[in-house]
Amino acid sequence: MRPLFRKRRRTGKRSVFIGGNNSGNISTGDTRVEMPPLVRMPLVVLLVSVLGVGAGWLYFDWLAPKLAPNYRTQFLIDTADGPDPKGIAAISTSLRKTVGNSGDHDALALRTFGGACGASDNTSQVVGFDVGNQQKITQAAGRVRADGKPTLVRGIVQAVEDFSQPFDRKARQVNRIIVVTRHGVDACEDDVSFVEKEIRERVGAAGLSLQFRVVGYQVPKGQHRTLDRMATAAEAPPPVYVKNAPDLARTLDWFSNVEPVLKGAQRIVSTLNATVTQVNTAVRATEDGRLDAADSTLRQARQAVNGTGPEFDDLTGRTKSADARNVHDRAVRLREKQKQVVDAASQLLHTARAGRPLEPRRKVFQRAAAHYNDEVNGMNKLLADLRGKLAEPS
Repeated sequence: MRPLFRKRRRTGKRSVFIGGNNSGNISTGDTRVEMPPLVRMPLVVLLVSVLGVGAGWLYFDWLAPKLAPNYRTQFLIDTADGPDPKGIAAISTSLRKTVGNSGDHDALALRTFGGACGASDNTSQVVGFDVGNQQKITQAAGRVRADGKPTLVRGIVQAVEDFSQPFDRKARQVNRIIVVTRHGVDACEDDVSFVEKEIRERVGAAGLSLQFRVVGYQVPKGQHRTLDRMATAAEAPPPVYVKNAPDLARTLDWFSNVEPVLKGAQRIVSTLNATVTQVNTAVRATEDGRLDAADSTLRQARQAVNGTGPEFDDLTGRTKSADARNVHDRAVRLREKQKQVVDAASQLLHTARAGRPLEPRRKVFQRAAAHYNDEVNGMNKLLADLRGKLAEPS
């Protein structure tokens, strides 16, 4: 007869369950460990600190870069009194048109300068950085009025500091300040050497790559030299001087929207050019019978072609103008043509591995390469025409 109960044998082993509750005790099966308050609180602080550090690392090292905008652009506009009462209206109108064409993934901000020397409000960030805030900037630009003296230097200094705020999402590609001024001098700082030093030091202290673009609208000829020196101190290209509203709108839009399209397209072309070198190397290796080397090089080429996604995403977000759409469409065709070149080179390699004649596949590769070269020439011409538009008169 089977016993109803079996006598439990001790084996010398014990399973331990660790649990917890709000009593300050740790349960380990049949053993209880009392935790004095002096131990309990430091342990809680330590656990919270570890969790905080882990969350911080997760945000700053992984999440923040993925959420960062492609471009961070701050418009710094002159709202000081000027000889032309319609000047500030022309700046506002041009700015509203420009932000309407901005990239979908750009973080934009607006700062004004103009007022009394020494006053805290002689420069003000009226719209902070954010993605999708074009409407806010449009509305703010419509409300600005001309008043006070040109406080250009303080505007530049504060605009630089706007890029160095704690917990800011730095741009993945470019941080930049686009200055639109009707004055080439600062009413509060007449020592040009000091102004140059101040700008240079502030830009250097920002600790990040920061681009300046300067547009001088109706700036008196006698003030050009001073504004040129300010631009040089900020490591910016020479200012572009315009006299009328249409030229102002065209120039501001070029710096704000056309230049990023050009740079994005150039990055794509540079990536594809590197792939061309790999494909040519692989084809030579195939024809020389070094098939393993050809296979390895073609794998790298295929990864490079498929690795241009971020650049294409940025271009796609900038297709609000005909010029941007033309560049985007040409870039798409260029990548497709290169994929065909890589495929043709791969077929040539497969033919060599099978021991069949290479000539038929070689001709296919040469045709694909010719079509790709035609597309490259078209892209180069398109980009050259687009660069030339900055200098075109209205």
